[in-house]
Amino acid sequence: MTTVRENDESGAPQAPATVPPTAEDPVADAGSEVIGGRLGRRATTERGGWWNPVRIIVLVAIGMFALGMVQKVPCYDSGWFFGANAQYSHACYSDIPHLFYARGFSSDLVPYFDHIPDAVSGGMGYLEYPVLTGLFMEVASWVTPHGSDLVQREQVYWLVNAGMLLVCAAVTAVAVARTHRRRPWDALLVALAPAAALTATINWDLLAVALLAVGMLMWARERPVAAGVLIGLATAAKFYPALVLGPLLLLCLRAGRLREFGKALAGAVVAWLVVNVPVMAFAWKGWKQFYGYSHTRGIDFGSVWLMISQQTGNPLNGANTYATALMLLLCVGIAAVILYAPVRPRFVQVAFLAIAAFILTNKVYSPQYVLWLVPLAALARPRWRDFLIWQACEVVYFLGIWMYLAYTTGGNEKGLPEGGYDFAILVHLLGTAYLCSMVLRDMLRPEHDPVRLDGSDDPSGGVLDGAGDVFVLGRRARAAREEKTSAALRS
Repeated sequence: MTTVRENDESGAPQAPATVPPTAEDPVADAGSEVIGGRLGRRATTERGGWWNPVRIIVLVAIGMFALGMVQKVPCYDSGWFFGANAQYSHACYSDIPHLFYARGFSSDLVPYFDHIPDAVSGGMGYLEYPVLTGLFMEVASWVTPHGSDLVQREQVYWLVNAGMLLVCAAVTAVAVARTHRRRPWDALLVALAPAAALTATINWDLLAVALLAVGMLMWARERPVAAGVLIGLATAAKFYPALVLGPLLLLCLRAGRLREFGKALAGAVVAWLVVNVPVMAFAWKGWKQFYGYSHTRGIDFGSVWLMISQQTGNPLNGANTYATALMLLLCVGIAAVILYAPVRPRFVQVAFLAIAAFILTNKVYSPQYVLWLVPLAALARPRWRDFLIWQACEVVYFLGIWMYLAYTTGGNEKGLPEGGYDFAILVHLLGTAYLCSMVLRDMLRPEHDPVRLDGSDDPSGGVLDGAGDVFVLGRRARAAREEKTSAALRS
C-alpha cells in the first residue's frame, strides 16, 4: 500500500493532507461539539499557521500535565510528610519526594557509588534504578537548594522533577504528532490521556517514554542509527524499551531490511554501553542493584500474580518462572502474527503488543506504567472509543491501589479491602487485554486499521513503509505477497 498524494496545478506531488479526527472517528466528531463542532473547510491548521496541530497538542499536553500537578496539591501541602495515610486517601502519592531522602540525595550521596545507610534506605543499599534515570534524579537534586528544612527541600525536589518531566511529556507529544505525517491529531490521545496526567509525576518513567517516542520517530524518518541510539538511551533509563527490538527484527526479516535493523541494533548497544560501562567499571555493586532487585523482587502490587495469590492463598513462590514462561509464550504468539499475517503489521502495532505483554505478565504493575503504553496506543489504535475504554480501566486501577493502601495503612477500615483491590487489578488487566485484542484484529484484518484506511502501509515503519515481503510463513501471507508482486509487475 502507498500513501495517497495530491498534485498541484503544475503536476508536482504535494504532501498528503492532514487527516482531521472528526472526519473518521464518531467519538471525536461528537466530542468536537464541546469546542464548536468539527473542523470547517476554511479552517487553517497546517504548518503555515501558528496554530498548527503540533503546537495545539503541546499546549493541551502542558495543560493536562498541570492539572495532574494540581491533583497532587493535598500531598504537596502535607500528605507526603504528615500522616502517611493521607497520601493514599487523597490518591496523590509520589515516589519523588520520599526517595529524595530515602536514596541519599538529600545527603549528597552519589548514586551507585555511595552506599546508602540501611536506616535511610530500609536495607536497599544502593539506588535501584537504571543509570540514566539515576542521573536524571541526581541532576534534579543539584538544582534543589540546600537547607535545614527537609520538608521544604522535598517539595522543591518534586517541583524540579515535575518541570523536567513536563519537558519529557511535551517531547513525547511532539514525537507522536510527527510520527504519522498525515495524522498529527492522533497525538491528542496522548495529550488528553487522563491516566497519564494522574501518573506523570509519580515516578521518573516519562524520561524513558520520551526517549523511546523520539527513537521511533527517527525510525519512521528512516534514520536507523539515530533511532537505535535513542532506544538504547531509553533502555538505559528503563528496561522495557529494549522489547521493541525483537518485533522490529522480525519485521525487517520479513521485509528484507536486516541491514537497517543491524544499524539500529548497533546504535542501541553502543548508546547503552556508553551510559552504563563507566558505572559498571567503577561502581559494580551499585550498578547491579537494579537488575538484582528486579530478579529477586516478589509478586507485588497490580500484577495478575498478586491477584491469583490473594484469591487462592498460594504465595506463588515460583512467580519468576511463571512470568517468564508466559511472557515467552506471548512473544512467540506475536512473532507468529508478524510472520503469518497476510499484510505485514505496522511497527507501532507490534511494539505496543510486546510491551503490553510485558505489563500483563510482570510481577508488579505500578500505576505509572500506563505511561509506557500511551504513545504506542495512540499510534497503534487511534480510535477514541477504544482508547477511552482502556483509560477508564486505568483510572479505576489508579484509584483502586491508593484506596487499598489507605485501607491497609489507615487502621480504620476506610478504603478498599483486598477483594475490591483484586477487582481493580482485574479491570486493569481486562482493559489492557481489550486494547490488545483491537490492535491484533487490525493486524490480522487490515481493513479495520484506521491508519490504513487511506491506503497507507506503515507510516511509522521507515524503511519498512511500502516495502515488499521477502520472507513470510503461511499460505495467506504467501498468497498476499504473490498478489502484491503481480500487481506491481502489471503496473
